[in-house]
Amino acid sequence: MEAATEVIPKVKRKAKQKWMTEEILNMMEERRCAKGNKEKYEQIHKKVQEKSNMSKENWINEKCKEIEQQRKHAPQTTYRNIEEITGKRTFLSTGCLKAMNGNIIIDKEKILE
Repeated sequence: MEAATEVIPKVKRKAKQKWMTEEILNMMEERRCAKGNKEKYEQIHKKVQEKSNMSKENWINEKCKEIEQQRKHAPQTTYRNIEEITGKRTFLSTGCLKAMNGNIIIDKEKILE
């Protein structure tokens, strides 16, 4: 194990969400280390949830304030901030249709007909 840590350095985790702070990431690492002790894990987990919920709410409020300030002066930035808050949604085609009689058609040739 020591040889592995010497050869491969430990990579510091990055925030997956924009509202994650360094403090939350440290608490998550602490929680990860406490997996064996159920009580300690649950206690840390509650703290992580509270901090991340507060941080997310503060981040959304800040973005909303930015949107309100930029609404008339920079509409392009306003739309970009709105997309950042709501997230971009992509819809995938399932590749099936419903026929007139109510049957679901999956075969490509029958769909083309």
